[in-house]
Amino acid sequence: MTSMTLPARAETRPPLPIRPTPHERDGRQGGAGTGRPHPQQHMTAGRRAADLARVEKEIGPRLPGAIYQNVDGRFEVLALVTDPADAAALLRRDSARWAVIVRDTLRPDGQPFAVGSVWTTSDYLIRPARTAYAPAV
Repeated sequence: MTSMTLPARAETRPPLPIRPTPHERDGRQGGAGTGRPHPQQHMTAGRRAADLARVEKEIGPRLPGAIYQNVDGRFEVLALVTDPADAAALLRRDSARWAVIVRDTLRPDGQPFAVGSVWTTSDYLIRPARTAYAPAV
């Protein structure tokens, strides 16, 4: 037996209630937001200089040609990578801003590898890097 009432049409149904606005934007609000509760801060010249100073402090005296030692071994710096995209690829870490490619000089079969550890008080410099191009004496 069929129902005695007719099915309601879509235009006669009331609209569904909208849930409360969440903390993050979900596209219902107007405005040119990025969809984040706190928009990204753009770099300014002052912040860039501060970041460069911090990166130089983190790298320390590890420039190409330098040899330093810590509890893990004695390392010769082969290259310094300061491009964040290249450093992130070398270290497999998205937050990397720099990387140092080193070779362990205490191992006869030491292969080059990348490190991203900061210069600390447990590291000490054995041979500084040459600052100018000159033949080795």
